[in-house]
Amino acid sequence: MSSIPAKDVIYIDVDDEITTIIDKVRSSQSKILALVLPKRATTLQSIVNMKLLKRSSDEANKHLVLITSEAGLLPLAANVGLYVAKTLQSKPEIPDIPRAFADSPDDHEEAISLDDSPASAGRAALGAAANNPINQNMSVGELSKGAMPPSAVDDAIDFDNDAPVKPGVVGPVSGLGNTAGGKKPKGPKNKSLSVPNFDKFRLWLILGGAGFVLLIVALIVCLKVLPKASVLVKTDSTAISANIDVTLNPNATSVREDAGVVPAKSQQTQKTYTQQASATGQKNNGQKASGTITLINCNDPDVTLPAGTGFSAKGLTFVSTNSVTIPGSNFKSGGECKNDGRASVNVTAQNAGAQYNLGSADYSIANGPSNVSASGDSMSGGTDDIKKIVQQSDIDGAKAKLESQDSSAIKQQLQNQLTNMGLYPIAVTMSTSTPNVSTNVKAGDEADSVTVTETISYTMLGATQADLKKLVKNAVADKIDESKQSITDYGLGKATFTTTNAASGNVAMAVTAVAGPDLKIAELKKQVAGKKTGDATKIIKSNPGVTDVTVDYSPFWVTSIPGNVGKITITIDEPQNKTNAN
Repeated sequence: MSSIPAKDVIYIDVDDEITTIIDKVRSSQSKILALVLPKRATTLQSIVNMKLLKRSSDEANKHLVLITSEAGLLPLAANVGLYVAKTLQSKPEIPDIPRAFADSPDDHEEAISLDDSPASAGRAALGAAANNPINQNMSVGELSKGAMPPSAVDDAIDFDNDAPVKPGVVGPVSGLGNTAGGKKPKGPKNKSLSVPNFDKFRLWLILGGAGFVLLIVALIVCLKVLPKASVLVKTDSTAISANIDVTLNPNATSVREDAGVVPAKSQQTQKTYTQQASATGQKNNGQKASGTITLINCNDPDVTLPAGTGFSAKGLTFVSTNSVTIPGSNFKSGGECKNDGRASVNVTAQNAGAQYNLGSADYSIANGPSNVSASGDSMSGGTDDIKKIVQQSDIDGAKAKLESQDSSAIKQQLQNQLTNMGLYPIAVTMSTSTPNVSTNVKAGDEADSVTVTETISYTMLGATQADLKKLVKNAVADKIDESKQSITDYGLGKATFTTTNAASGNVAMAVTAVAGPDLKIAELKKQVAGKKTGDATKIIKSNPGVTDVTVDYSPFWVTSIPGNVGKITITIDEPQNKTNAN
């Protein structure tokens, strides 16, 4: 009796390639093989791989049953004629060949390297299975007890093995299109009744929905976001220029319109600047040369030279270290000096340096008596050791750079601080204190550079707009008819100031005030919102002093003022006629 089992169960891993699966089939000694497939067995979801598996099993004379519940594998198994069972205890059946496989020629299948026969060959094999059927009422386990007929070929059966099967009938329940149960195969269906392409339908549905959304967004933008209206209102306003002398007094408590005195507050900030400059001076810290000078006195009396007497030769000066007395000389007949009045004195170079190592030379005596000469042998001992030193010019140059710094940022800072205090900053009043200057080294010190530090205080005055408006009102009061007009703009936004006496806070203020109807722009926007041009013009002209109204829309399709007041701009035209008030 053979010890080779009739049935073998092979478990396939999800990562197994088709070549690995074929090797497992060929290496098995059993004739009946149950391949237990994992979920999402992607390897056998290819018709090419399924054909390779079927061909390999046929060449090895083995009968395969795929154990799987994956519905996507059934059409592929049916196409190549492989048996499928839901479990090891279920009946093996060949699934129906779907119409998509039955009606499509093999030419549309994926190309493989093997010489595959067309799918019609697999379907022809289904007809041959009727002559030598497998008992499909038997499970895979029961099939292993008896040899599967070698001539048995694939027979399409239903995947649902749980449906009842009539005794003696091989194949699925009626109505599933299987021919093994004795039913005649259905004829070819009408290809005009094809299944709709739902992918294309879904694409058009998405594109249509996106287009509809874009249309809605475009309508909102065109009707709500883009529409704007600009309204220009002309009035019978009068512009009045005024030049006012103002005294900004930090000690004042109230405005004096007649004298132009306004209470003011000062804001101060202190800044520290540093500037570095390279040292340009030099100092020789080497040794000083020294030597001896011989003095000859051609005078009758003795001559005494004090210590510190200078002796110069070749542009270099030596200084005596002690006082010396040169005796008077004797004279030959005829008055010729015998040069016998001699004395020697030790000297040291005025400065260090090797250039003082002079050879024998004659020296001149600084402020020396006449008829006294000096000469010396070689000087020695002078050496060089050059060091950088800071000169006063280096310090002065750094100071000049500090004084030339731009103070516009400081001015803006003071203006912002005064504005945050609720004051109107008057920039021309900014003043600076005397700089406090210090250096890290002094002139003459040894250093590679010098750092100059400068501390300056900046001060600016500011006043309240209410106090300045009182001065403007007082200056233009006799130029307007207060019964019909009021000051609508005091001109402080464009006022100019010049300093007349910075120390006392005196400045000249030039303003252009506007007197006319006091139109409330915020209220006008609410009144004309959503109105047509004619209605809006009528509403605005109903205000006293309004002479003309011009309404412009944008973009071109807008025909009425937007309902959103934020989209409305109302501008009061500046008056053309101007008078002066001094």
